[in-house]
Amino acid sequence: MIVSIEALRLAARRILPRWLFDYVDGGAYSETTMRRNLGALAERYFVPRVLRGVSRPNARTTLFGHQQDVPVMLAPVGMAGMLSPQGEIKAARAAARQGVTACLSHFSIVSVEDVARVVDPVSLAFQLYIFRDRDLTRDMVSRAWARGIRTLVVTVDTPVTPMRARDARNGFRNLSRLSARHVGHMALRPAWSWAAARRGGRTMGNLDRYKMGTNLFAQAATIARELDPDIGWHDLAWLRDVWKGKLVVKGVMLPEDTVECVRIGAEGIVISNHGGRQLDGAVAGFDVLEENVRAAGGRAQVVVDGGFRYGSDVVKALALGASGVMLGRPYAYGLAADGEQGVVDVLEYFRQGIHSTMTLLGVGDLSVVKDIRMTSFDK
Repeated sequence: MIVSIEALRLAARRILPRWLFDYVDGGAYSETTMRRNLGALAERYFVPRVLRGVSRPNARTTLFGHQQDVPVMLAPVGMAGMLSPQGEIKAARAAARQGVTACLSHFSIVSVEDVARVVDPVSLAFQLYIFRDRDLTRDMVSRAWARGIRTLVVTVDTPVTPMRARDARNGFRNLSRLSARHVGHMALRPAWSWAAARRGGRTMGNLDRYKMGTNLFAQAATIARELDPDIGWHDLAWLRDVWKGKLVVKGVMLPEDTVECVRIGAEGIVISNHGGRQLDGAVAGFDVLEENVRAAGGRAQVVVDGGFRYGSDVVKALALGASGVMLGRPYAYGLAADGEQGVVDVLEYFRQGIHSTMTLLGVGDLSVVKDIRMTSFDK
């Protein structure tokens, strides 16, 4: 059982080497966007109804064709296998145990093939970046399909990788190998270091067959060169033709872009600023959620991420029309702190928070969640 996501964050900080914790925990430049994600949710308040007789709230739903016990799913977290050995498998198993979907990162330590051997692919989605090498991109899509995955989440907000001050300060930017300084940080975290030494998995499994580097850091350098700053709507249309399953576009903020995604044929939109890791000084996804829901017009499901730390935060998003919420850092902290059980505990924490909030608001199921009243106050 966990008390709060912040307590879990502090536990992860005690376990991980500083450079790895900061990689997960940090954002771009001054981290203004990352802070805004938390602030936007804190600025909206419920106006509860009473005497509604809700003893057993029902939060079951369907997201992108996946049956969900609660309206949350695990966001793609790159190199999750660095947080805990076989981390991607542990997170996916935890999600399946809790009846939610896990989205496997393109840049995972454990390959999509290895995860799908252990976890039923019906509970998986796969994240994709469009590389300059379209043949490589197409092959990655084919691999996900061949393993039984039918939901593709294409991330479109990462044409380049920005400065992340913590990574730069820790010497974790443009790194070719671990330095003595990094090894020193690892020595201060013996439990993690011992597990890391035993696990193997020192490359990104999805990229191994493409000979993009012999270690994580060489692969990361190649990825930086492969990210295509020239991707456009024609590339999304190309991907729509290539992928025959559910297509979800992640990283959308403008309603006009949501309209275009729907026109091209996307079944899902994730309103996201990449957890504040890309464009600093941007609004939160929650800030622009309502207008993007209106733009989708019921033709695509709209999910949001960024700053969600409580079940009540999820209910706020549902009240504004979101179909669900993606969770990233919360489960990354849980994975680092306690492996698979840590992720289970995070999802259970959100489940309980969602159910208790629905009961306190007098909302029995998600069909009436949009009737929830909220307000905000000018400062």
